[in-house]
Formats: sequence, structure tokens, C-alpha cells
Amino acid sequence: MDLQDQLKNLFPDHKPEETEHNALEDTSIWMQDDPIICKYEKRKGKPTTILEGYTGATEDFKALAKEIKTKLSVGGSFKDDKIIIQGDYRDKIMQILKDKGFNVKRVGG
Repeated sequence: MDLQDQLKNLFPDHKPEETEHNALEDTSIWMQDDPIICKYEKRKGKPTTILEGYTGATEDFKALAKEIKTKLSVGGSFKDDKIIIQGDYRDKIMQILKDKGFNVKRVGG
């Protein structure tokens, strides 16, 4: 007997409400014709992946940064219209962006 069944036995009149699990994917992000640049750098000896070249709204780019960081379970930041991800995740990030419909260009290595 799993937790859901136990809760149904305890609260038979309760009806669970529908929740959206993919709230970030439902938001519409402006797609651009120019590719997003995905490059690799070392900063203070540590590998970083940098995304730049998005010409849409800053809020959309911040939401995209949050989604990438959540999917990859890594740290990062958004500074000067660039997404900075800790670690070398170019291939995974490029695949995520291509699945969303973006054009991505790999730079450096």
C-alpha cells in the first residue's frame, strides 16, 4: 500500500487538485533567427559554459537560465545578458535548447 492509497483511506472525501508540473515549459519564450552562442571558458581554473546572443526580453532569458540550471542540477548565474553555468555542459545545454526550438552555435573546442 503506497502513500497515495493511505491518504485516500484517511481522507476519503478529499479530491486532489490538478497541478501543472511543467510550469516553466508552458511559458512562451521568444524564438530568434540568430543562433545562441554556446562557448566554454575557464574562469579562475574552473570550467564554465557561457550562453550569449539572445536578443529577446531579459525576463525570458532569465527563465531559460533557471530552467537549464534546474534540469542539469548545477549552479550558475545571469550577468550582462549572458547565462553562466558552472561546469562543461555544452552538449547537454545545446540539446535542451534544440529541443525547445532554438538555433545553437558551438564556439571554442
